[in-house]
Amino acid sequence: MITEKILSSTQFVLKKLYGQDIAPDKIQIEKTNPDFEGDFTLVVFPFLKISRKSPEATANEIGNELLAAVEELQDFKIVKGFLNLKLKQNFWQDFAKNNFSSTDFGKNNSGNNQTIVIEYSSPNTNKPLHLGHIRNNLLGWSVAEIMKANGYNVIKTNLVNDRGIHICKSMLAWEKWGSSETPESTGMKGDHLVGKYYVLFDKEYKKEIAELINSGKTEEEATREAPIIKEAQAMLLKWENGDEEIRNLWKTMNGWVYAGFDVTYKRMGIDFDKIQYESNTYILGKEIVNEGLQKNIFEKKLDGSVWINLTAEGFDEKILLRADGTSVYITQDIGTAQLRHDEFNADKLIYVVGNEQNYHFNILKLILKKAGRDWAERITHLSYGMVELPEGKMKSREGTVVDADDLLDEMYNTAKQTTEELGKTENFSKEKSDALFNMLGLGALKYFILKVDPKKNMTFNPKESIDFNGNTGPFIQYTHARICSLLDKAKENGYEVSKEIKNISLLDKEINLIRILHDYPSTVQQAGTSYSPSLVANYIYELAKEYNGFYQEIPVLKETDEEKIIFRLQLSTFVKNTISSAMKLLGIDVPEKM
Repeated sequence: MITEKILSSTQFVLKKLYGQDIAPDKIQIEKTNPDFEGDFTLVVFPFLKISRKSPEATANEIGNELLAAVEELQDFKIVKGFLNLKLKQNFWQDFAKNNFSSTDFGKNNSGNNQTIVIEYSSPNTNKPLHLGHIRNNLLGWSVAEIMKANGYNVIKTNLVNDRGIHICKSMLAWEKWGSSETPESTGMKGDHLVGKYYVLFDKEYKKEIAELINSGKTEEEATREAPIIKEAQAMLLKWENGDEEIRNLWKTMNGWVYAGFDVTYKRMGIDFDKIQYESNTYILGKEIVNEGLQKNIFEKKLDGSVWINLTAEGFDEKILLRADGTSVYITQDIGTAQLRHDEFNADKLIYVVGNEQNYHFNILKLILKKAGRDWAERITHLSYGMVELPEGKMKSREGTVVDADDLLDEMYNTAKQTTEELGKTENFSKEKSDALFNMLGLGALKYFILKVDPKKNMTFNPKESIDFNGNTGPFIQYTHARICSLLDKAKENGYEVSKEIKNISLLDKEINLIRILHDYPSTVQQAGTSYSPSLVANYIYELAKEYNGFYQEIPVLKETDEEKIIFRLQLSTFVKNTISSAMKLLGIDVPEKM
């Protein structure tokens, strides 16, 4: 890219003028402020110590040398300590002509085929997927695709939390009040049916706690001594001891949930290369804990529970095994990390998990290090903020979550209503209309969530996300369809987009559009470095917005100069292909007709 050439040439020029080798990270090259003339700006202030001259004199010396060294440069302007560099028009036109039909534009090999394991989704088998899971899945899947575009070998994994006290809560409630209900007998998706009993357990648990408190128990005592939670704990112990009846019920109810999950994943366009189960990984975790116990890394208390004391590192004591020998959440994560290291020997292990687990992952890495696993440094917690609705937070136990399936239905219906009101499906068959509504609804959902910096909490508003104007998925999808329509008309009129043309005089609108296209590869690379699909999402919006301004102001097929028509069709093709490429990184399809 031209910025790399300017950077290396600046290093050469500084050495020539001032006899100093300057590291690349000490050289600041930025896009020129729109209020000033130029394409790229070199910040001169850091070089004043070695030039021993004024900012203007230093910038002038460097500018003249760069003009001689970089053939693509046309001119430069100096604004105090800023050297604004202007490229020749034929650079921009050649860039567009050389890349408009490239299928690899935007990809790079900065990852050098290193292996990355990315874990996302990681649902519990006691409830259906909800809005929080949607952000997790969309973020993890998109980061995986972005890392692939950066030259990494990516393995997408899903760790299913299929065991533990929370799973036993649903199982126990079904045993008590299920009356042998099944997905077939109720017509409910299996994950919804199991989730129903998870909510029912919580209601009964709260009743028992209230009764115990009324009888004189403290809230802590009541929470611990409620009969129903003791039954659930006893069920977990039976499960870990291999009780056949409990295991069969567990397999049956988990099977219902998996079937439900598969339907939702397919609707979202989410897939995995590897699915692991906590019911397998926790065993290795317990073995590592017992190994650490033998080496006095961990400590067994008088009640038989196993802990690690991390107070010297600024943390608390952490339980690893309960007094009855059953494992806790971090036990299986220890085993899972070991399994992934053994199987993939990955250069990075990325966990896409909400920011409420920041402490957990700090502890996990520390425990693994103390257990002699130096590769724990390869673990990265991709921490993301919570997603809420305008009404506020959601709670699974109380049944107030926004179900993923219901939300997907709502997105389809909202897209259908909005699209029909705007008359964008006239002359569409029912089959094509349904496909478009699904594409727009899912695109709106994905884009609205992924355009937000992962670290930030966000509020999701379905109606806002479907708007055909502004920073939304449908706006970008419509721009793609508009370009496809233009190119179809051009083909009907006999224009050949791939035709070789001579250099022409470019308008500012055309150069502005090419500048944004030029930024796409670096945007993909930055998104990979920061694990942030939001950079790609907001890039596409800027590109679509700029193209729409170009489309409104600059004639394409109404132009009288055929050379200009062909170039503008090439430029439109370049934009179309880049929109499609970037949206694919977000998991969003784009329509050819609307």
